[in-house]
Amino acid sequence: MSIPTYLLKRMLQALPLLFIISVMSFTMLKLAPIDPLAYLKANPAISAAAIKAEEERLGLNKPPVVQYFLWMSNLFQGDLGVSVTGGSVSTLLLQRAGNTLLLSSLSIFFTWLIAIPGGIWAAVHRGKFIDKFWSVLSGIAMAMPAFLFAMIFLMIALATDWFPIGGLTSADHYELDAFQRILDLAHHLIIPVTVLTFVNIAHIQRQMRGNLLDVLKAEYVRTARAKGLPENEVIYKHALRNAINPLLTLLGFEFAALLSGAALTETVLAYPGLGRLTLEAVQTKDMNLVMASIMLGALMLILGNLLADVLLKVADPRITLE
Repeated sequence: MSIPTYLLKRMLQALPLLFIISVMSFTMLKLAPIDPLAYLKANPAISAAAIKAEEERLGLNKPPVVQYFLWMSNLFQGDLGVSVTGGSVSTLLLQRAGNTLLLSSLSIFFTWLIAIPGGIWAAVHRGKFIDKFWSVLSGIAMAMPAFLFAMIFLMIALATDWFPIGGLTSADHYELDAFQRILDLAHHLIIPVTVLTFVNIAHIQRQMRGNLLDVLKAEYVRTARAKGLPENEVIYKHALRNAINPLLTLLGFEFAALLSGAALTETVLAYPGLGRLTLEAVQTKDMNLVMASIMLGALMLILGNLLADVLLKVADPRITLE
């Protein structure tokens, strides 16, 4: 089966899944004991008529089934609705998704840039200092929660004033020239990118090390060594190609988490990203915003799995797509 045909088949198969996810998500949100207009009802200065008008604006005065099908109808028309804050959900998502995409992309880049060579070196020098070093480092990364590591960096930033705390840019960002804006943005990204990179390194590095060690025991590797091939050629030309295939599947899941994998870090570091926005929307039961975020996350997961399948096919033509 060709790759375009396979992609079309998988996307058609994903439609029922997306429908089920939307129904389950909408049902759980409606059952949550949270009143999205609680902040209005708690204000004695706001009249009952104003609250009723807000319910009509958000469609909260209609039965849940009607609300769902209205949401679905608007979704097919490209309308994600409005937030309880009054803004367009599409606008809010676009504003925050770009920030999260930048943060997650940089994190994935540096994670793989560090973890893949680290796993290779640890496997090649098994039992030596470099292997023990990576074992300790990955153990710390796996044991330390992201929010704790973020809090440590926040304390360092407060004590030294080396890094900005919160936000993505400085107050005078738009008064700077282009190069200074880039530096300002990079300065604000140091802490969140470092936090996410550190906590994500461990599983990639350990997977790379384990895969390569397994491949180095294979019969064809022993045959290549028996033929007198240089060790570097055996490792980097023959063994590494097969060892890295399982990691391509992990890359697909990393892609799926681009817009949702940094929520906790964004919240702790006051980073203006999509994950933080979604958590705030859940707390206020902002139906349209939460539903849009959930469906976007589900779509990214499906696309991530497709990406992993295609990358595996490109890396190893022997793999068949069905």
